[in-house]
Amino acid sequence: MTDPKLPPQNLDAEMSILGGILIDNDAINRVLESIVPEDFYREVHRKIFLAMMQLSDRREPCDLVTLTETLKKKGELDEVGGASYLLMLVDYVPTAANVTYYCKIVKEKSVNRKLISIATGIVTRSYEDQTDVNELLDKAQKDLYEIGENKLRPQYVPIQPLIKEAFKILKSLNDRKEHITGVPTGYTDLDQMTAGFQPGNLIIIAARPSMGKTTLALNIAQHASAESKKKTASVIFSLEMGKEDLVMRFLASIARVDLSRMRTGHFLDSDWPRLTRAAGVLHDAKIFIDDTPAISVLELRSKARRLKSEHDIGLIIVDYLQLMKSGTKIESRQQEISEISQALKALSKELGVPVVALSQLNRELEKRADKRPMMSDLRESGAIEQDADV
Repeated sequence: MTDPKLPPQNLDAEMSILGGILIDNDAINRVLESIVPEDFYREVHRKIFLAMMQLSDRREPCDLVTLTETLKKKGELDEVGGASYLLMLVDYVPTAANVTYYCKIVKEKSVNRKLISIATGIVTRSYEDQTDVNELLDKAQKDLYEIGENKLRPQYVPIQPLIKEAFKILKSLNDRKEHITGVPTGYTDLDQMTAGFQPGNLIIIAARPSMGKTTLALNIAQHASAESKKKTASVIFSLEMGKEDLVMRFLASIARVDLSRMRTGHFLDSDWPRLTRAAGVLHDAKIFIDDTPAISVLELRSKARRLKSEHDIGLIIVDYLQLMKSGTKIESRQQEISEISQALKALSKELGVPVVALSQLNRELEKRADKRPMMSDLRESGAIEQDADV
């Protein structure tokens, strides 16, 4: 019987890192910028590195004597191979000059092991009958995304080059005829106030039923994806209307044809050329529509991630928030809406795109003499106003 494959590892690189720190105490600062104890494959090396970190935290020198004493106090000296193994680490490398390169090797092996662990977990859970597929997909995507984000930690930089880059951006904005830095909405006053919907922002459009929320959202998507210079790809998650109805509304808006005539079939002769041109405009627009009813946060997030990866979407519209499901068991509907709102905000930051969520207002405003809506009128959750940027 052949031995099973060992997980990805590079013990030479691990030993070189530890030996480099013992030679040059300043090396630990460079090491800590790149890796964590869990990145070491050998448990022995993890324990040694943790002891080195403790010495560094206490601002004490990390040499053969202090490291030996620290491990002895923790009762781990014999477990790591005794003082003789630490002495071997000192002699393992002549210099600490290459620790950053060794860290890169160790980090890559660690990422490979994590990928194997995720894949194994997916296979195991896929065989379990009680596993929720959407939850499994979401967790797998989340784990993979986190690995990708943490593979190489961003390094600090001095402020001088950042100032230079900031002035490049400022000059570029000053030279532009159009001062819209985000996704343009097509509404001049709104664009002037917001400079367009910004990446990572959660925008809430709230009103009572039949007040034009969907029409406003569709107009924004139409302008962003079909009429603006940027031609931003957008996706509409429509939980209330079917995709055919949305397309009819798009055509009516672009063609300037009365929607009631389209629904009843009482067309004017002038309507057909307009609708034909509108169909051409809509055909060239990168607009995606998903009309899954009562979609869960997990499913929406999974679809949005895939669309971002495959089509680089720059705008997400959800119509509307109160029709979504959190996908988890929660005691109250208010808590569920709060969780959905937080998830949409997190999604906007994760993908770096604005998320426009439509929301219902409660009936209380209709009982007031002043019908102008307030933040407290947001239906079923006060958390929406906390999560929203606009």
